[in-house]
Formats: sequence, C-alpha cells, structure tokens
Amino acid sequence: MNIEIIPCLNDNYSYLIHDESSNTVIIIDPSEFDTCDRVICKKYKKLDFILNTHHHYDHVGGNKELKKKYNSIILGCEHDKNRIPGIDKFLKDNQKFKIGRLSFTTIFIPGHTSGHIAFYLENEKVIFTGDTLFSLGCGRIFEGTYDEMFGSLKRLKELPDVTKIYCGHEYTYKNLKFCLRFNPNNNDLKKKKNDIELKIKNKKPTIPSTIGEEIKTNIFFKYNDPDVKKALNLENSTDLEIFTKLRDLKDNF
Repeated sequence: MNIEIIPCLNDNYSYLIHDESSNTVIIIDPSEFDTCDRVICKKYKKLDFILNTHHHYDHVGGNKELKKKYNSIILGCEHDKNRIPGIDKFLKDNQKFKIGRLSFTTIFIPGHTSGHIAFYLENEKVIFTGDTLFSLGCGRIFEGTYDEMFGSLKRLKELPDVTKIYCGHEYTYKNLKFCLRFNPNNNDLKKKKNDIELKIKNKKPTIPSTIGEEIKTNIFFKYNDPDVKKALNLENSTDLEIFTKLRDLKDNF
C-alpha cells in the first residue's frame, strides 16, 4: 500500500492510497478537485473510491467533480447521508469493509461533528482520523459534546502504539505551542519539538505521528498527568473536567 499526502487549501491534507496488489485507487477527504485531480491524473488516471471522515466542506469539496470524472464510489458515515455530497454507501460503527485487498474498519468518533468517523487499517497499522485527533491536538467541538469527544479520543488511544495517524490538517506547530504552555516539563514533547521544527524548515509534513507518540506528548491524552493538572490549578478534578478545560483554553489560544 502506498499513501501520498496531498496538501490542499491552506492547511488541509487529503490522502491518496494505492493498493498495488489490486491496482485500486482511493482518496481520503478530497478537499478540492483541482489539486487532488492533478495528482490522480499524473499517477493513476483513475479513482475508484472516495472516503469521507465527515461532512465539512474542506473535507468533501472535491467529491462531486471527482465522482463525475472517475465514476468513483463515495463512502461516509450513515449519520451524514444527507450531508456528504454524492455519497453512495453508508457506514456504521465498527463496520468492516474491503477495498481491493485492503481491510478497513470504521470507528465512530463523534464530537467535532455528529457523524465523524475514522478509517482504520489494522493490518497496516494506519488510521485516518480527520478532524478528531491531530498531531499534538484534537478537533474543536462543533456538533457534539465534550463527553463525546473525550470518549472518541479514548477509543483512539486504545489502538496499538505503532499505529500511524494521518489527520486532516497541518496544525502541529500551533498545537505544540499549546502543549508546551501547559505541559512544559514533558521531555518527550521537547524532543518532538526539534523534529517538528526541522520538518517545517524543510517544508515537509509533520505527519504521520503515531498513537504511541501522541500518548507521550499530546496534552489531550494527558488529562491525568499531575503536571498538567497543576498547571491548570485543577489537581482534584476528574479526567473529563481536565479535558474540558484544556479544550476551552485551546479554543482561545
């Protein structure tokens, strides 16, 4: 399996997947037609499937034109059946499906939106998390609740540490500043800072990250860390209360 990162719009990422064994081509969250189509035309001249993590325009903006040009099949969450342009197949939580020889599992992760899903490839140890889990961050809560987002992140946290995370945006450097503000003594975070700055200097994507890296460095996974609680002056608060406070602070950071 080959994954190509396609930068779109200002800071979005779309992902072009080629299953070499079956010559099947898939795109995750095509933000815009022209940018994605140039890569598709150059590499494969076909697009079999479009997978959408959620309905926001910066993740589905290329759907209709790509479907029209390539006769692609569009998959998304059943809760977004009236909101994802051109959707053909509706997916449920924990639904397993195959594309070519790739075996996907749908993970329902509401919070950012009410119909947000992730696409997990267990054999390849890869997950596409859209706008729920970012490198060093998590998505804003627009349609769901803090409790839903907290639960969604906990589900992702339980995946194997080696799982590679391909998220929807290049927010890593901004997220880094926030993490350092409330978790300044985290040595793993300080080491990651050097790696992030080098990638940005070389104009490279800062992703993929991994679940293991995020557990060590992402402040939204460190709600039970004594240093984080102390920085927030919330030593006796619950994990959900810590998460909620962090999410509110990040909204205004």
